[in-house]
Amino acid sequence: MIREAKEETGLDVRLIRQFHTYSDPKRDPRHHTVSVIFIAKADGKPKAGDDAKKVGIFTGNSLPGEIAFDHRQILEDYFSGRY
Repeated sequence: MIREAKEETGLDVRLIRQFHTYSDPKRDPRHHTVSVIFIAKADGKPKAGDDAKKVGIFTGNSLPGEIAFDHRQILEDYFSGRY
């Protein structure tokens, strides 16, 4: 998780805790994918890297229009404090 965050954002992250695990077989039409989501903190300005086209910082009210798979639901769960 820490290495992947560095590759995708250029940031050194500090893990706080595991947030939730998502594993609905219908969440990715290509195959059954399980995602383990962590809450983390980082300092600095993110830069898109590796296979990321863009990077940004968002609030619950400023999410982009198109988000892949069920990632909008994951973010909505986080911003609502559901878990």
